[in-house]
Amino acid sequence: MSARKTKNQDAKPMLFSPLNYKLIGLGVMLIAAGFTAMKLENEVYGLISLYISPVVILAGYITVIYAILKKDHKLDEPSENATT
Repeated sequence: MSARKTKNQDAKPMLFSPLNYKLIGLGVMLIAAGFTAMKLENEVYGLISLYISPVVILAGYITVIYAILKKDHKLDEPSENATT
């Protein structure tokens, strides 16, 4: 009977916190919105294509990088139910 493990014992901790996943999603949406706006304007020297979209895309990449590097200190603390 002891060879069987319960679902909680098999569960691996999440790599990122829920906030990190939300930030990654936001960053991906910003990147997609920037490229979409650039495509919809369809002008090489337009205002959106030259100035606005690159800033939005760069903000998206910065958001994704920040979300990957941000460390949640709550995940580092050992849980009360952890066995030693």
